[in-house]
Amino acid sequence: SCLQLGLERFHGVCILGFNSAEWFIADIGAILAGGFAVGIYTTNSPEACHYVAENCSANVLVVENHKQLQKILEIQHKLPHLKAIIQYGEELKEKRPNLYSWSEFMDLGKDVPDTQLREIIESQKPNQCCTLIYTSGTTGQPKGVMLSHDNLTWTASAAGRFIMLTDAKEKQELVVSYLPLSHIAAQMSDMWSAMTFGVQVFFAQPDALKGTLVDTLREVRPTAFLGVPRVWEKMEEKMKSIGAKSSALRRKVASWAKGVGLQTNLKRMNGYSEVPVNFRLARHLVYKKVRKAIGLDRCTKCYTGAAPITRETLEFFLSLNIPVFELYGMSESSGPHTISLPHAFKLTSCGKEVTGCRTLIHKPDGDGNGEICFSGRHIFMGYLNMEEKTKEAIDEDGWLHSGDLGKHDKDGFLYITGRIKELIITAGGENVPPVPIEDAVKDAVPILSNAMLVGDKAKFLAMLLTLKCKVDVETGEPGDDLTPEAVEYCQKLGSKATKVSEIISSKDKAIYAAIQKGISAVNEGAVSNAQKVQKWVLLEKDFSLFGGELGPTMKLKRSVVAQKYKDQIAQFYADVDTPA
Repeated sequence: SCLQLGLERFHGVCILGFNSAEWFIADIGAILAGGFAVGIYTTNSPEACHYVAENCSANVLVVENHKQLQKILEIQHKLPHLKAIIQYGEELKEKRPNLYSWSEFMDLGKDVPDTQLREIIESQKPNQCCTLIYTSGTTGQPKGVMLSHDNLTWTASAAGRFIMLTDAKEKQELVVSYLPLSHIAAQMSDMWSAMTFGVQVFFAQPDALKGTLVDTLREVRPTAFLGVPRVWEKMEEKMKSIGAKSSALRRKVASWAKGVGLQTNLKRMNGYSEVPVNFRLARHLVYKKVRKAIGLDRCTKCYTGAAPITRETLEFFLSLNIPVFELYGMSESSGPHTISLPHAFKLTSCGKEVTGCRTLIHKPDGDGNGEICFSGRHIFMGYLNMEEKTKEAIDEDGWLHSGDLGKHDKDGFLYITGRIKELIITAGGENVPPVPIEDAVKDAVPILSNAMLVGDKAKFLAMLLTLKCKVDVETGEPGDDLTPEAVEYCQKLGSKATKVSEIISSKDKAIYAAIQKGISAVNEGAVSNAQKVQKWVLLEKDFSLFGGELGPTMKLKRSVVAQKYKDQIAQFYADVDTPA
């Protein structure tokens, strides 16, 4: 059907919609027909859609529904290569030239002889590009990461074998597809690895991340599950709020079980294999029930990746006997590079290199911290039409520079310690990695949702803070109402506040004191005076994808936040005196 529409060699087929069978079919069809499979985030604006479609010279655009179609119709006149638009998720509301329903699109291929398709498939080579992943990039326009057939097939097989996915001939693995397929993580796990090992794929509801994911998990009971940190955090918050409502006895039993779970699993992690009696009892009374309640009772492979996860969240799940294994990689490495395993797992480490992948720590300092560089068959071909950017990423010796700082421990486990670009270098020349300090503050003050450290080229560090608030389910826009957990926290402190604006406008004494107390406690443990947070401000709105402060995988876009709140940041440093 793509050929019938006039898809040309190495031109894009862009797919804009939630995960579905049609998404997979359009993607693989585009590749076999000699084009590029290109996912576009459903949250993209019309302009952002135009950038991608124009950049890959798209001949065909596949959209899910009327809402996504509208974005394309708005920019259609600026896409000279575009030949057809296909809508798959719902019936067409209007007839237009070159606009097809899914069934009309499927019928188009009937007149194309198999020999024509076969010739094109035969002509393709393993080292040619077949997929473009547009990295959301925290700065500037997205870059089209060119992945070859070999990048995808080799990585799918190597990573699947490494985590011991079972071939369907022996035992059927099941996964739920819900993370955006325009992102390498979902594509590798839901499409390429799944195809390699015959995994059964179930599609979640489009509102999965707004609350229906757990229903789907309970229905499917997957054997493997990949979540970004925000997914695990949301589960943790939900489970804690349910736990808080249960009877005193239940809370006591749960608390006991979590203590046993954490101790036993930490020992297990350090090589002790015996299973104490109280752990067996706790498994029967608590762990099994918890797993069943969230649909993970058959899941032996719970993974997290794409952004840093806090130790607190990892320990929460570990205490319930749900080890969440961290993996690490990037679009430019076809997804995974290091992966944690049940028998090779350390809290806060991203695990060890997938067999066939190699790591170099570039220019390590005294503690062994340096830039993490990758090599292997999973390394991408380059960025589409961006030779300079490609040369910045891959050096003369073929090492891919990740931009991440990290180190290996004595056992070969990789730890990520920060991003080179996000390192704050104070006026005094002190290098400060912001994430550990931000995580510590969020841990110390449970009412906080986001924290961003600032202070580059400045005399001292300061912090922007946001509170946990309810989010509009439709738009994803954060509101003014505090979440039930946050309200409960306020009440414990003796505050009657239920809204963010109430706390800020009245400079709520109890809340402000609690935040200061938490920050002071974090400062106590600071490596040096230069790493202490001297000032902070509460912002009226939480960060969100809607507001542009977070990327599609909920990564903090520091440059956007710095721009958006530049007045508040300037205010920190308006007074010449450095705070005592």
